[in-house]
Amino acid sequence: MAKYVYLFKEGKADMKALLGGKGANLAEMTNIGLPVPPGMTITTEACTEYYRLGRKLPAGLMDEVKRNLAIVEQQADKKFGDLQNPLLVSVRSGAMFSMPGMMDTILNLGLNETTVQSVAKNTDNLRFAYDAYRRFIQMFGDVVLEIPKYEFEDILNRQKDIQKVKYDQELNPDSLRKIIDHYKELVQTKTGTAFPEDPMEQLAMAIEAVFRSWNNDRAIVYRNLNKIDHDLGTAVNIQSMVFGNMGNDSGTGVAFTRNPSTGENKLYGEFLTNAQGEDVVAGIRTPRPIAQLGDEMPELYTEFSKIARLLESHYKNMQDIEFTIERGRLYILQTRNGKRTAQASVRVAFEMSEEGLISKQQALLLVEPGQLDQLLHRQIDSSATLNVVAKGLPASPGAASGTVVFDADEAERMGKAGKKVLLVRTETTPDDIHGIVAAQGVLTSRGGMTSHAAVVARGMGKPCVCGCEAIRIDYIKQEFTIGDTVVKKGDLVSVDGSTGRVILGEVPMKDPEISKEYSTLLSWADEYKRLGIRANADTPEDAKKARDFGATGIGLVRTEHMFMQQDRLPYVQQMILAETLEERQQALSHLLPMQEGDFYGILKAMEGLPVTIRLLDPPLHEFLPSLEELLVETTELKVTGKNPALLEEKLQMLKKVRALHEFNPMLGHRGCRLGITFPEIYEMQMQAIFNATARLTKEDYKVLPEVEIPLTIDSNEMKFFREKIENIAANTMKTAQVNFHYSVGTMIEMPRAALLAEDLAELCDFFSFGTNDLTQTTLGFSRDDAEGKFLPHYLERKILKENPFIAIDQKGVGKLMRLAVEGGRKVRPDLEIGICGEHGGEPSSVKFCHDIGLSYVSCSPYRVPLARLAAAQAAISGGEVAGTK
Repeated sequence: MAKYVYLFKEGKADMKALLGGKGANLAEMTNIGLPVPPGMTITTEACTEYYRLGRKLPAGLMDEVKRNLAIVEQQADKKFGDLQNPLLVSVRSGAMFSMPGMMDTILNLGLNETTVQSVAKNTDNLRFAYDAYRRFIQMFGDVVLEIPKYEFEDILNRQKDIQKVKYDQELNPDSLRKIIDHYKELVQTKTGTAFPEDPMEQLAMAIEAVFRSWNNDRAIVYRNLNKIDHDLGTAVNIQSMVFGNMGNDSGTGVAFTRNPSTGENKLYGEFLTNAQGEDVVAGIRTPRPIAQLGDEMPELYTEFSKIARLLESHYKNMQDIEFTIERGRLYILQTRNGKRTAQASVRVAFEMSEEGLISKQQALLLVEPGQLDQLLHRQIDSSATLNVVAKGLPASPGAASGTVVFDADEAERMGKAGKKVLLVRTETTPDDIHGIVAAQGVLTSRGGMTSHAAVVARGMGKPCVCGCEAIRIDYIKQEFTIGDTVVKKGDLVSVDGSTGRVILGEVPMKDPEISKEYSTLLSWADEYKRLGIRANADTPEDAKKARDFGATGIGLVRTEHMFMQQDRLPYVQQMILAETLEERQQALSHLLPMQEGDFYGILKAMEGLPVTIRLLDPPLHEFLPSLEELLVETTELKVTGKNPALLEEKLQMLKKVRALHEFNPMLGHRGCRLGITFPEIYEMQMQAIFNATARLTKEDYKVLPEVEIPLTIDSNEMKFFREKIENIAANTMKTAQVNFHYSVGTMIEMPRAALLAEDLAELCDFFSFGTNDLTQTTLGFSRDDAEGKFLPHYLERKILKENPFIAIDQKGVGKLMRLAVEGGRKVRPDLEIGICGEHGGEPSSVKFCHDIGLSYVSCSPYRVPLARLAAAQAAISGGEVAGTK
């Protein structure tokens, strides 16, 4: 029979897959002697089995829980459900990867009408006992019985109004008793049954609720966002309760071993006296800085500081620690790798290495590649005049402007419509995650630096200002006020998450400043990576930017982007409309010097580095007006009778557009098929490339053009083009009286090309995978249609684990890539093979490219740093990223 339950003392840190991150860390802390309240963990396998059984607890699970609970009772010197000295427990989720706030927790479980009186007697504190009981009923009612939380909050707020108090902790025992009675009436009304009195029944129901929470909406959104497998399941941690709300010698808090916003090596966090942990993270009360704990309880602060350093040294990573003080005694409830901003992540990794705590390789594994992208985004221009109207806590750095919205659903709708919004809430809850994803930034009136909004925004790289108590939000009127200033829904507001400023209107931005830690970390990455990192760039400016970001070449120049420029579009259209070869060549004669100038600029910017230039790829109709647009224009000209000459011109254009119309342009007359039917187009581009190469060679620049043929499916196509390329190159060298280097290759973007790679390699110096088209043609998906219609359903139903247009489909597309690499290298062992689709900047895809032996990946210039780090991580650890997950 499977073992589903482990006492904390039975586990260890490397059992995260089985015990979840929280359970594994509780076990590890227990075994290194830290003051951890005793408890046990139900494994992730039990959760998986729960779902396999159709949402039923596995047979024998509760018997195993009871056996282990008896040992926990001995360790705590209390008994579950006992009338004299009752043990109360917390029941918390804990997945393999940290998912802060996404799943559910129940505290104070084990309380009923009898045990609450025992707790009151044993603590000599009736108010504490009733406060714990009403909290338990509210959490159990919300999480287990699925009664909306606001219905409990309404009861609580009405009682505070009756007693005329502002804070929960000001409620007296009589008020708390009334709240408990009203809560129980609510449960009876909503569920048709009384609130459960049997502690063991409460425990079984809570365990099942935590398992259910693995698949709640917010948890699914979070996993999709962070690429966490939906099949992992959550563990359940059952731990004896300690109480931070037993008076002013008690408290609770959350602290980071280093500043999660800046990375400064200084204990950073918040605490509340006479409170439970949920009060801190939920943002219900605005907590105080952890440093003030040193003033109030200096011995405890010293003890906590030592434990914090011990945990950071033990885990070799910045830690996020939850603690409780019960009547002057410190307990550690949890530690995990701390979520931090990109800026902090880089600084922490660099400084830990400099301190000798970790190696350079370990430092590289501490930074999630996607975070580097955040460092390249713009900040508020310090020279600008700003209308600052309030200031809150700088919870997540960066700046954002957007129209104010007060509802997460509305933020999501507007975000999907392409509008920039700023989500403003009293405090955010895990249910708001979809709105945070869609928003440019977040502003809350309550909550601290460790509140839900702060933690989630930091993880996403979104600017966030929390605890801005100057703003008063009115959800009914859909506005917030700051003194006499009224800001309504739809008004434009900016936030500066680095300083906490709230600013009216849109703010001017400036480019980011790159830190020495960032530059050093990337130089370390270059020492270890084996993949080359190139960029996709179509202009000299983009090429220079790519080089500044560390690109070692250009993996894709899309020449069609050059054809779209307004000064040359008339000649392109003239070329397409031409009825004879002579007319077409006349138009091409105008385009030749323009193309030559394009290639001259890019090759010069990338002197000494390879530049892959893809010949014209898209269908010709993309350069002409749309059919619908032309129909409207010709109809209007016919009806009005104006400008007959223009009408004739438009009718000719309409005739050509109809002639070029295709039912499926993606699989139609494009790529090398154009070069075969209209060879003069490709010949013009080849000539322009070699003219530019010859000029630069004469000017003493070393340039390395790579001429790339798109959409090939057969070696006979490559033979046709290779002969032309070699003839034009030879003639250009002869005419210019120079010698230059060039290479010829193809894009592998059709399944047939991958299958016939051995044949193609006979005629190619390089391959480059065009994974966007290879994904479309392998899966039979049109990207635009799939992502807008059915692909979300495939992901939601787990038919596909990830969007194949974001991360390489390794089972399908990846298999074709492996075949192409093996086939190509079999014929030509030194064959250079890269990837230039959008996957080239996605970390798991970079790892896959490393694993199958590609020479390089190519991505947008801004993703070059990300790809450099991802490539180093793949080389160091096979792609296993410690990061902050």
